[in-house]
Amino acid sequence: MAGSGDGLVLSVEDAHKYYDLGETRVHALRGVNAAIRSGEFVAVMGASGSGKSTFMNILGCLDRATSGRYLLDGVDVSGLGKRELAQIRNRKIGFVFQGFNLLPRTSALENVELPTLYTNLERSERMRRANEALTLVGLADRAHHMPSQMSGGQQPRVAIARALVNRPSILLADEPTGNLDSRTSVEVMAIFQDLNERGLTIVLVTHEPDIAQFAGRVLIFKDGTIRKDEKTARPPRAAEVLKTMPTLED
Repeated sequence: MAGSGDGLVLSVEDAHKYYDLGETRVHALRGVNAAIRSGEFVAVMGASGSGKSTFMNILGCLDRATSGRYLLDGVDVSGLGKRELAQIRNRKIGFVFQGFNLLPRTSALENVELPTLYTNLERSERMRRANEALTLVGLADRAHHMPSQMSGGQQPRVAIARALVNRPSILLADEPTGNLDSRTSVEVMAIFQDLNERGLTIVLVTHEPDIAQFAGRVLIFKDGTIRKDEKTARPPRAAEVLKTMPTLED
């Protein structure tokens, strides 16, 4: 799951983003520069309207900057077409969203398999990868359960497994703990730390300092710019924090 050695995997250069809302023009990003290296775990913070979500959408090739450059694994993707961007998203980037977006009448295994349907993989290989991803997040024994049969702590694991199934080099997580209780949130961060130690580059949007502390670096957005870029010397181990927290019944 590692990116291209120790080099840059994500590089945003002088990015500006404008949105036209009727007669109003919103300047969402104002000359943002950011470089993220392979194997980093970066938390992105900021108030609503600070530009953090726009920044993440550009990183995920879901939107493009009005001006400036965005290099993904050294390739300038700013001018690529929709089909090329979709291929990059499916091959290089895994997404975890706040609502998890699990299909309610579909098993965990089938939910995880979904991104592989847009590849040329044989069905047997798709199923093998889906089972492998569920094993990575500790849900091998829940493969055939529906989301409604799973606990609040297991559902986000399915969403993370789905993001991993195409073996991306980058994981983008948008407020993945926003709707979770404290213990489940730390469980999710323990998974992210474990994946990061395996070589996965992770960028996570959160408004919670208690969650951002588990990352190795924090970018703080305000008014469309990065106001702080700080490295965390020794992020706490989420697995150790869990030992100090009360256990919740499923």
